[in-house]
Amino acid sequence: MGREDRSLGRRGSWITDDPVKNFEKWKRKYNKTKKIVKRVQKTTKKRDWEVERENIQKLVKKYSEINPKEAVKFSDFPLSKKTLKGLLEAQYRQPTEIQRQTIGFTLQGRDVLGAAKTGSGKTLAFLIPILECLYREQWTAMDGLGALIISPTRELAYQTYEVLRKVGKNHEFSAGLVIGGKDLKDESEKIHRTNIVICTPGRLLQHMDETATFHASNLHMLVLDEADRILDMGFTDTLNAIVENLPTTRQTLLFSATQTRSVRDLARLSLKNPEYVWVHEQAKFSTPATLEQNYVVCELHQKVNMLFSFMRSHLKKKIIVFFACCKEVQYLFRVFCRLRPGISILALHGKQQQMKRVEVYNDFVHKTSAVLFATDIAARGLDFPAVNWVLQFDCPEDANTYIHRVGRTARYKEGGEALLVLLPSEENGMIAQLQEKKVPINKIKVNPEKLVCVQQKLDAFLAQEKEQKERAQRCFVSYLRSVYLMKNKDVFDVFQLKLPEYAMSLGLAVAPRVRFLNKAQQQKSGVAQDDSGAAGRVSEDELKSFTAQLKGECSKSQSSQSEEEEEDDDDEEKESLKPAALLCGFNEEDEDDQKDLDLLTVKRKDVFNINEENAKAKNKKQKESKFTDAKKMQKKNFKVNTKKIFTEDGEVVQQWPPLQRAVVPDEEEDEETSGINMEAAKERLRKEDQEFDKIEYRRKIKEKHRVRLTEVVAYLSGADEEFDPSTLPDPDKVCNSESSEEEEGHSSDRGGKKRSFSSEDDDSDDEVQQTQVGRKKPRKESTATPLDTGLSLAEDEELVLHLLGSHS
Repeated sequence: MGREDRSLGRRGSWITDDPVKNFEKWKRKYNKTKKIVKRVQKTTKKRDWEVERENIQKLVKKYSEINPKEAVKFSDFPLSKKTLKGLLEAQYRQPTEIQRQTIGFTLQGRDVLGAAKTGSGKTLAFLIPILECLYREQWTAMDGLGALIISPTRELAYQTYEVLRKVGKNHEFSAGLVIGGKDLKDESEKIHRTNIVICTPGRLLQHMDETATFHASNLHMLVLDEADRILDMGFTDTLNAIVENLPTTRQTLLFSATQTRSVRDLARLSLKNPEYVWVHEQAKFSTPATLEQNYVVCELHQKVNMLFSFMRSHLKKKIIVFFACCKEVQYLFRVFCRLRPGISILALHGKQQQMKRVEVYNDFVHKTSAVLFATDIAARGLDFPAVNWVLQFDCPEDANTYIHRVGRTARYKEGGEALLVLLPSEENGMIAQLQEKKVPINKIKVNPEKLVCVQQKLDAFLAQEKEQKERAQRCFVSYLRSVYLMKNKDVFDVFQLKLPEYAMSLGLAVAPRVRFLNKAQQQKSGVAQDDSGAAGRVSEDELKSFTAQLKGECSKSQSSQSEEEEEDDDDEEKESLKPAALLCGFNEEDEDDQKDLDLLTVKRKDVFNINEENAKAKNKKQKESKFTDAKKMQKKNFKVNTKKIFTEDGEVVQQWPPLQRAVVPDEEEDEETSGINMEAAKERLRKEDQEFDKIEYRRKIKEKHRVRLTEVVAYLSGADEEFDPSTLPDPDKVCNSESSEEEEGHSSDRGGKKRSFSSEDDDSDDEVQQTQVGRKKPRKESTATPLDTGLSLAEDEELVLHLLGSHS
């Protein structure tokens, strides 16, 4: 028993009879053991980046096992936890068809051409692979640009940027919106640290040219949103310049509702065995099944009345109205605001400043009932929630444009309605195109009883405001230009339009003169008469190249919506420098279009000074033409407009142009000599200056003193007693005496001094009045000089007392 106690005491020597002390000793020993265990675990624990790399490797292994048919939720795809969390927070749970079929290919690094109906979720189909690609590479701000998204319009780029902010907010990547209308310097300071750039083509090319720190050598992914619009003639040169600065090892994704399969476009982008994914290729219709589509045939001069009547009958709806040009949106927006149809009206077009465009976009997104007047910048990709109607006031350029326009409604399996307004000359050609594109559309008629005429109100508005009249004229010309520039002449024929009736429907009493139409008609008739001569001067290849160039410029001007109506019919030299425009009969462009063309013009160095010689010959020709024009005007005896007035005596006085009486008679010129004798003319002018100018100067001095004396007489006549003006001296004599004193004063001034006739000290006055020789100084009038009224001393005293009494 004692041994066991002793052994127990050796093994548990820390145990005592006091339980409190036992517990405290046990606690200290436990904490010490815990620290040792933590120290051991810390040395054996893996670092965070190592754990994350293992997770990435696990995800990459699952890429080859992706089955799009089994993917019901986003979590069924091998995506990172950060991406899945962002999708869940943004209320994206189930992938759409285009997302289900393309995400697998993009995660595997394949090039993809994705095509799906409007409103099918193409934005997430390329944003999710971008986030996963940069996550796999563990991208940081020091790595620079990793993904590039190019959009055709600023509004679409802004919308894509907002979606990226929601989905990718859990990642640590930096994203930037690079579009026109923003501060270029601020963008230049941040763009080299941006991992994902969402941009428009023009602004991106500007940074590539001007920002030294910006480069795309590390680019992994290139995305073209609305690729068919970016690849068309309007952005050809810009996109080619951008692609030259991008690495060929990148992954390229193209998405649009109407995709291109052109071999030339694919070769330009260096696509490597791309996967073509067209979700609705086998579908019966190319537009959503929930979209109800109709069209109405309306005369051009009835379209404004029809639009106003339509708005009055849909006051609780959300409507988008598409127009052909910016000037039409500007004018009709202001006019309809004055007409007050009873619903909020907004306008969105390319002429607005960027902040205004963003404000209008956000305002229309949050409204429940409103009407948005817009050009085709709002036709592609923009997601306006709960749009009930899409009204196409002007016929679209082609069937693809129609599909993109009506795609602003009936999005994500929601319902919507679309109405297309066609002219009688546009009906057959446009309906045939829509049927070829598998677009179901029905014809309806307008109820004439509900049609409201607003022409009288428009006439009143334009009569009151000159600015509105000018806008109406610009709207008229701009619409005709847009129709004239359309490529499909089977649908758009500007010569079939009734111009006087259309002008009256806009509120104009007379149709403005459209010079480019007159020139086109003349040229058309000239080409028909002299076809053989034109064919000899221009080859077919040159004609095709010039026509293609003009089509590109025209489509670019329509995309930017920058048509102006300032027409210059006197610039023959500018017209001669535009061969492509001359071939198609269009040679009037606005300032914005000209700037865009200058940006893409190839500038060559003049090595042999050919341009200088041409400029000299051109200046010489101009001088000769001015001389000949002056000769012609001289022969025709043009008379200058004159202005004449009549005096009280009935004499005619010519005020303009001022007549100068020739003092020296003209000498008879020799008949043999031609031109003007310059020496004789100089001598004659010198003599006239000596005589005529002096007489004119004296007359002005007399007039000045006469006015001064009249003021004195008027002051004296202010007394109560009537003053007899016959008692005053003769004004002419007084003026003559004063003018002679004036001349004497001038002559004394030439001697170097001028005497003052004041009552002050003469010496001090001489010091102050002393001037340099030959320098004129006005004579100082003395306030103490007595006034000679021509009355006696007694009469003067009586007059002064009377004046003092009347003023007191």
